[in-house]
Amino acid sequence: MNIISATTGNSGPKIRSDCELTLELRSEGGISMTLNSKVQALYGESIISQCKEILAFFGIKDAYLKIDDSGALPFVISARLEAAVRKLIPVQSDYLPEFLEENKYSTLPGRGRITRLYLPGNMPGMMINAGLHSADGLILDLEDSVAPEKKDEARILVRNALRQIGFNGAERMVRINQGEMGLKDLEYVIPQNVNLVLIPKCESPESVRSVEIRIGEIRERSGITNPVYLMPIIESAKGVEMAYDIARSSGDVVAMAVGLEDLTADLGVARTEDGIESLYARMRIVNAAKAAGIQPIDSVFSDVANMDALRQNVRDSRALGFEGMGCIHPRQIAVIRQGFAPTSNEIEKSRKILIAYNEARAKGQAVAALGSKMIDPPVAERAGRTIDLAVRMGLLPANWMDEKSE
Repeated sequence: MNIISATTGNSGPKIRSDCELTLELRSEGGISMTLNSKVQALYGESIISQCKEILAFFGIKDAYLKIDDSGALPFVISARLEAAVRKLIPVQSDYLPEFLEENKYSTLPGRGRITRLYLPGNMPGMMINAGLHSADGLILDLEDSVAPEKKDEARILVRNALRQIGFNGAERMVRINQGEMGLKDLEYVIPQNVNLVLIPKCESPESVRSVEIRIGEIRERSGITNPVYLMPIIESAKGVEMAYDIARSSGDVVAMAVGLEDLTADLGVARTEDGIESLYARMRIVNAAKAAGIQPIDSVFSDVANMDALRQNVRDSRALGFEGMGCIHPRQIAVIRQGFAPTSNEIEKSRKILIAYNEARAKGQAVAALGSKMIDPPVAERAGRTIDLAVRMGLLPANWMDEKSE
């Protein structure tokens, strides 16, 4: 009897909501399975039935399947089994789980992206309830958080997760791999209503355009009408110097981020809490993004236990002009959101400035007076940005102009 086999997924004492599958294809004997599951009493028959259905979908009639399950949801099981099948035989079709209606929304180019939570693309246990953390965006990561030998598995898992997990209105983001591998990632994820694609280690406009072109091809082929935005990540000295060209390389670029772990490694310096070693790069990226009319987004803060240092980092980031940061742990979300939020004093001051300025403009005056201070268009524009942010964050009602200033 000829036997070929493949193993996918994860198992172990610290693994949750995942499974490890070993699939052996045989030349005879029909289908047989061994299931070891934490939820075997409740869902054992359902798991076995699902796996038989998937094997039949791929035309497999003779196989042995061993499953070590730590409570994986059906979309995870199907992703793991499809990945095993793809390792063993040519596959022409995808086994797709149901696409939840609640995930079929689009987002706007200028929406707030203050907090973006990274979720490792091959760890379903970290994805399943991520929407409950109320981040502005959830990033299913196919790049640095996924081991090279697991890239193909993660691609299928992320595809299924985009269809099945609850995002609770968060922007649906995917960080793809570099180069050709990243273009392959797009084939799996773009048809699943991705709102934004992060392009890692971006060093040239051509890197953005190659992604833009491939996305366009997939959208046309798949009949996708929802927009797909782009966020290049600057992670090298060359990328910093090319920041402005990258920022305006495509009309789909809505934000540009900096990745300080890779950037400081490229510069040959250590990353510090005060960030002096990356000050030039961060300022250049902010300036390039603002000049191009897109959002500058700061790097993640890697010490998840040091909340005081994170607060200071957020204050510095906001002072430089950044409009958000990446998060690598849910506990960072509230701190970052609070740090970027306008204070009550800033909101009230901006509110009074805009009311006074609008009243002056209604009278045909180019400037207004508020107490002893003159208000000209740049001051009013800055106040407007503060008010817009306060409204987006729910700190001020959308009809704030109806309320009289004191």
